[in-house]
Amino acid sequence: MSESDLILFAHPTLGVIGIIAAVWVFVEALNASDRNAWRIRLLSLAVALSICGAGLLGGYWFVHFYGPDQAAILKGPLPWTHNLIMETKEHLFFIPLVLALYLPIAASGRPSRSRATRYMVLAVAALIVASALAVEGSGTLINYGVKMALLHTGA
Repeated sequence: MSESDLILFAHPTLGVIGIIAAVWVFVEALNASDRNAWRIRLLSLAVALSICGAGLLGGYWFVHFYGPDQAAILKGPLPWTHNLIMETKEHLFFIPLVLALYLPIAASGRPSRSRATRYMVLAVAALIVASALAVEGSGTLINYGVKMALLHTGA
């Protein structure tokens, strides 16, 4: 297994772990109490680390390995998977990244004792889930563009 393959397995896996942790934060915040405050803070940190890890791996892979895939996509039957989807993903991945970095800050206030803090944690966690799912889905479309390009060229 190559370095590229390992990154392509780890990158979306970390993203999905971050999404699952954000859903967990959301559920814990819905039922915020002094007993689960530590879980909210710990899971918020897990979201931040997972999403940051996914972003770092994705950026590294993009810089070092995406060139041949991009060329294949642009010559294949679905060039829009690069021209629209990858170009959009390159800019929108910052949304879940910034939100994930903010979540532990928001969760450090007492969501069990402050309605405003609880609503902020709920909103940030929900936005992370929605935006990260969009980024994950775009990766699937880009992968499909590469696959169709390779099938189209007979490679």
